[in-house]
Amino acid sequence: MSRVNTVLGPIPTEELGFVAVHEHIGYGMPGSELDSVWWRTPEERYAATVPKLRRFHENGGGTFVDVTGICNGRDVDHYRSLSAKTGVHIVACTGFVGGDTALPHFARAGVEYLTEQFVHEITVGIGDTGSLAGVIKVGVSRGGRMTELDKRIYRAAARAALRTGVPILTHLAIDAENAIAIFNEEGLPLHRVLFGHVDDGVNAEKTRDLWIAEQGGRVGFDTFGYETELPDPPFWARPRKERLDHFLRFIDKHLDAALASADANCSPLGWPGVEGHTVNYLFDDLIPDLRDAGVAEATITTIFVDNPAGFLTITKD
Repeated sequence: MSRVNTVLGPIPTEELGFVAVHEHIGYGMPGSELDSVWWRTPEERYAATVPKLRRFHENGGGTFVDVTGICNGRDVDHYRSLSAKTGVHIVACTGFVGGDTALPHFARAGVEYLTEQFVHEITVGIGDTGSLAGVIKVGVSRGGRMTELDKRIYRAAARAALRTGVPILTHLAIDAENAIAIFNEEGLPLHRVLFGHVDDGVNAEKTRDLWIAEQGGRVGFDTFGYETELPDPPFWARPRKERLDHFLRFIDKHLDAALASADANCSPLGWPGVEGHTVNYLFDDLIPDLRDAGVAEATITTIFVDNPAGFLTITKD
């Protein structure tokens, strides 16, 4: 039976339903959860998150993939309670958003140690929760080129993916040549990797999304909703139509490699996020935009149901 790890236990792949593949329950840099400006109690964060997940479920959402890595506010007990309360499957990750978010204990670690850390969280559990990670998160540190630590993390992620069968999701698709070289050296099939954020306003021109797909990788257009039209747009914002047109061009050529998400924070730790931007952007704005552009319902199903199911399924090639 094909299966996917969720925080409440493995489930058959067929039960995933509509998947938001790159999201956050609550994300922050190390220590940001204690910032006196943005700090919220666990109860406040819980109260802010439940309505968003309930609405996601009511809209038809089945699975929420939380890609908040180690050291960035990951709280699996919180996720377990939210999943039980709202009916949304939540997939937690192991790994790091980027080497520059890893605390010194991990930053000094070698490939072997990092591999065992990831494997443990996938096969034994995250902390003492008993919940198994369902995806490995990796990313390029700020600056746009992989650091030596980033390379160790990517190599460890590839080895853990091969041993456990869970896939890898990247924070950024920039410097994809180095990433793909490492995955190829380790013998990891590239269809087990989702290269994310190809659509954001900072990285779109640096990302070779068509080339990644041609190499066999999956491609994530997962910052939908971060728009220059906002009153206070984030620095990686992009005009709404420009991002949509980019996505339409891509799915015309590589539909089977395409996944989409909103990369929204339900209750941020530290940086407050974009006001009003939630995972439900997918239902409120993106899917209507796709329909208005003439995209068929079967294509929308491929993007949000079929492709994520193929990506998240535990697979040992």
